[in-house]
Amino acid sequence: MARHLITSALPYINGIKHLGNMVGSMLPADVYSRYLRQRGHEVLYICATDEHGTPAELAAKEQGLPVDEFCAQAHDAQKAVYDGFALAFDYFGRSSSPENREITQHFARRLNENGFIEERAIRQVYSPVDGRFLPDRYVEGTCPHCGYDKARGDQCENCTRVLDPTDLINPRSAISGSTDLEIRETKHLFLLQSKLENEVREWVAQHDKDWPQLASSIAHKWLTEGLHDRAITRDLDWGVPVPADTWPELAAEGKVFYVWFDAPIEYIGATKEWADQDPSTRDWKSWWYDVDTDVRYTEFMAKDNVPFHTVMFPATELGVREPWKKVDYVKAFNWLTYYGGKFSTSQKRGVFTDQALDILPADYWRYFLIANAPESDDSSFTWEHFTATVNKDLADTLGNFVNRVLSFSRKRFGDDVPAGGEPGEAEAKLGEQIAELLAEYEAQMEALQFRKAAAALRALWSAGNSYLEEKAPWLEIKTDKDGAALTLRTAMNLIHLYSVVSEPFIPATAKTMREAFALTEDTATWVAADEARALTAVPAGTPFTVPPVLFAKLTDEDLETYKERFGGTDA
Repeated sequence: MARHLITSALPYINGIKHLGNMVGSMLPADVYSRYLRQRGHEVLYICATDEHGTPAELAAKEQGLPVDEFCAQAHDAQKAVYDGFALAFDYFGRSSSPENREITQHFARRLNENGFIEERAIRQVYSPVDGRFLPDRYVEGTCPHCGYDKARGDQCENCTRVLDPTDLINPRSAISGSTDLEIRETKHLFLLQSKLENEVREWVAQHDKDWPQLASSIAHKWLTEGLHDRAITRDLDWGVPVPADTWPELAAEGKVFYVWFDAPIEYIGATKEWADQDPSTRDWKSWWYDVDTDVRYTEFMAKDNVPFHTVMFPATELGVREPWKKVDYVKAFNWLTYYGGKFSTSQKRGVFTDQALDILPADYWRYFLIANAPESDDSSFTWEHFTATVNKDLADTLGNFVNRVLSFSRKRFGDDVPAGGEPGEAEAKLGEQIAELLAEYEAQMEALQFRKAAAALRALWSAGNSYLEEKAPWLEIKTDKDGAALTLRTAMNLIHLYSVVSEPFIPATAKTMREAFALTEDTATWVAADEARALTAVPAGTPFTVPPVLFAKLTDEDLETYKERFGGTDA
């Protein structure tokens, strides 16, 4: 049985992330990791905060904090939100760690030894007032295309056009605001991707039949346009420093590696961070070095991250000429929009993850986001859709089923699971249906088709309601008490089955459902097909309790409150 290495795109350090970021990487990775663990696989789910680059320095400056202190606080704040969403990382690290510094510098040295790094002189903006060269995001000005007066030197956020600092009208330093800027020559390190293009092309072609179309098409688009040599250093105070033993002059000038060079390496760095916590039992290299046939590596990310993980990082790994593990499957997602417009951290547009948890428990969000994951196309978050999904799927289909079964049984039969008669034709039919639906659910989870998996899970829940409506124990008990008891016992076994198989989507609710039954030896991690047909995991006589309402229905008043707070109109 293969071991599964899972990573999700590293959330950037400058602020709490929005729901689009959550559903585009970390949440589906968590759902998949949980599922694999339940099926008995060995899983290592790694993530980390991405802490280097100009936005981190600027955010720290805005808060009046040293950048290392800002990043430490921001890391803890993000981790608290992810804990609130019940993301079960095996380790959530930091790209500013000593481990990442060590491995990034090792990669750079090896690339240099193999002839894939070159030192080049370039012309760059210099600020005499600040006494430093300014990376692209440290230069602000007016966009020459749309007139937006807060455009950055890399891109205009208003019209999204890619820019160079020298394109800006009335450029100024983002540090001091000085307009006394010069163009001076400086040296930087370039990764010679052009020399690795054919190797990357061959490697990507090996995955054409395996990767989803979104990931494969983006990779080929970049390769069709050709891989260009790319600067991998910047003039910043915060980052992985260029090693002085290899580039003494650049190290003396304070050059650091560009964030997009060291960030993907942090997947390896974070695994070493994890291993360093318990080196006697954890071996980070067993997951990353010379393990191609043993470990299946799956990455989760939104489409804007795909080029870096399917082209640029593989080029880096190929160039070091060492047997580092490369990704086997890239699960790429389109955008989740907010009423048709982009979520935006900087413009505070949309619902952010900490705000979501302030409104409702995590399982509401986990289920809705995965059930509407933007897999084949962009999908739009609206409060109307969210409210309807919560009410129909969670409150009515699942929550109401659990409550009515347990409440009615306690009222008519007491606090133990009733015995009743032997299963009949209706129960046999139900068992076959549940086994088929469970197989469909498993197939979609194995294929990483999350919307289809959610639909299969919803169908499992619906099957219980259909059975209950068909048997109608509230009527059955008037003429056949044993028959009603059988119906309720069968329905209680469905609740237990739901508690097991729903755990990847709604872990807190699954735990509540499972704990409703006082089963002293309930160690099941999954439900086999024969067990699904039999529905006997909860025997007669088992004590049970009626849990609180699993999911509250959202009202029209709730809907209007959410729209008033966050906005609810088309972009």
